[in-house]
Amino acid sequence: MLRALLTDVDGTITDPSRRINTAAIESIRVLQEQGVEVVFASGNTACFMDALCKMVGTRGTFIAENGGVFRVGYTGTLRITGDQAVCRRALGVVQSHYRARGIELELYSPTYRFADLAFARTVPVGEVKTLLKDHPVEVLDTGFAIHLQSQGVNKGTALVPLAQEMELSPSDFLAIGDSLNDIPMLTTAGIGVTVANAPPDVKAAAQYVTEKEFGNGFVEAVEKYVPYFRAMKRSTTI
Repeated sequence: MLRALLTDVDGTITDPSRRINTAAIESIRVLQEQGVEVVFASGNTACFMDALCKMVGTRGTFIAENGGVFRVGYTGTLRITGDQAVCRRALGVVQSHYRARGIELELYSPTYRFADLAFARTVPVGEVKTLLKDHPVEVLDTGFAIHLQSQGVNKGTALVPLAQEMELSPSDFLAIGDSLNDIPMLTTAGIGVTVANAPPDVKAAAQYVTEKEFGNGFVEAVEKYVPYFRAMKRSTTI
């Protein structure tokens, strides 16, 4: 039996332009009404995730910054598991390299991040990985941005303490994602599902691949696994 849903955002409950699929929102709200906890997991900032939870209608639990930050409920303590100082040093190396070529990186919300750092995909991710091969950071290409994260920190490692704080086990979760950075949470959760637009490596890590892409694939996955959910009642309110 499953007790909670963990889902990526961009590319999973959205379309390619990052517009949220309205049918996906409806599926999430139905699960919430049935007492199933829905948790968002994303590379986005904590403040973005907080707003998303409120607008979609979840109970406020999320994983942000690719596992570097998580929170249980709106009144929960923001837990920071990543080391941004390591990421800052690595970012300095990358910025110096490209500034010498007359290229300035476009940073994404640096003042609102606590653990990782992210910038636009205007430079080759392979080159960034080569520049930082001797630095203790992970270089993540989410398809929407390039992220620098502390080694050993990801959505899967964040799921373990998050589940414990929710008085659950990672095996209680159905996880749905679409990108390479989703693989750790797909393999840590009880069941990992990916939507059809995912690359081959992600599909290989999942237990089920939907026939449909993006948000429509998310809805397909929820419909397939909803019989496996056992509703849970929590005191956390919106």
